[in-house]
Amino acid sequence: MDRTDSLRHEHALSAREREILRLVVQRFIHTAAPVGSKTLADEAELDLSSASIRNTMSTLEAQGFLGHPHTSAGRVPTEQGYRLYVDELMDVSGLTPTEATLLRHGVERRLGDLNAVARETSRLLGRLTQLLGVVLAPRLATGVLERLDVVPLSSTRVMFILTVRGGLARTVIAEMDSEVPAHGLDPIVQRLNERLAGLTLDEIRATGAERLQDLDADDRTGIVRIVVRDATVLFSEADEARRASVGGAQHLVGQPEFREPEEVKNVVELVENEAVVVHLLERPAVFDPAHPDRAVVLIGQELDDESATYSVVKAQYHVGENTGTVGVIGPTRMDYARAVALVQHVASLLSRPDA
Repeated sequence: MDRTDSLRHEHALSAREREILRLVVQRFIHTAAPVGSKTLADEAELDLSSASIRNTMSTLEAQGFLGHPHTSAGRVPTEQGYRLYVDELMDVSGLTPTEATLLRHGVERRLGDLNAVARETSRLLGRLTQLLGVVLAPRLATGVLERLDVVPLSSTRVMFILTVRGGLARTVIAEMDSEVPAHGLDPIVQRLNERLAGLTLDEIRATGAERLQDLDADDRTGIVRIVVRDATVLFSEADEARRASVGGAQHLVGQPEFREPEEVKNVVELVENEAVVVHLLERPAVFDPAHPDRAVVLIGQELDDESATYSVVKAQYHVGENTGTVGVIGPTRMDYARAVALVQHVASLLSRPDA
């Protein structure tokens, strides 16, 4: 159910029904136990009898917003109920000063090393949400090459350093066909930069051989030949798993939904298969053009059938012209308001649009 569908229910539910749904979702999020009408009558400031609340909950169940586990007299939210809650009923509050300071220091201590920032940030995000925190590095293939450097490592090995506009970098080690010359690399590297800097890595991979054809004929170092030969490796995206920094697996396993051995096994498999984590964080989602940095929430079946036990809260961050993703993965019974607040805050800390 998408946001448009949920908005159709805005006038279908009465103020009482909306308030009861909000309270049921909030209580179930924090207790993981089905919510009964007597509980709400005793604890919530509703000024309603238990019977009135029970009737309202029955109406919400009939409309698909609440479920009724057969082993309990209480109700639990359905995915449709969570969607309406996320889109219309929850209140996203700010972080505490302590949390904001902790996250800011975690980022500032490692500025200049995006991988270190991502590792620390995913760890903190997992700890603060008690979910799986994930930071995806921006894709480099669509980034614009700012500079190419070549560093000799041995007599037959060199390291290519590709710096992409925005401060991101990728390193690739290549084997030479002949010995690396002790001197004379700088002029050919300079000419490579003249031909390739300002192009995206995708463009270089597709057209590099043609652009460097005349240089290859005159190059005695062998560097141009290696660039042409290994272009698909040098200028391609790194392994998907290397883009993901994941933290907080121990917190996710601690959630009630994942305490049975089979569920624990599924969580461990998820964490170990980082390509799947990348897939979940990059599931197609509509980011609001008016608020591109606002978090997006995908619930259960909105991911896919195999991941229907999870929900994802994610937001984009920007490093120069490159876009990465930060998010959390957890059970559908997650504290969405807190997750949204934390994910949006982390995205704002990671963003360096003028880099």
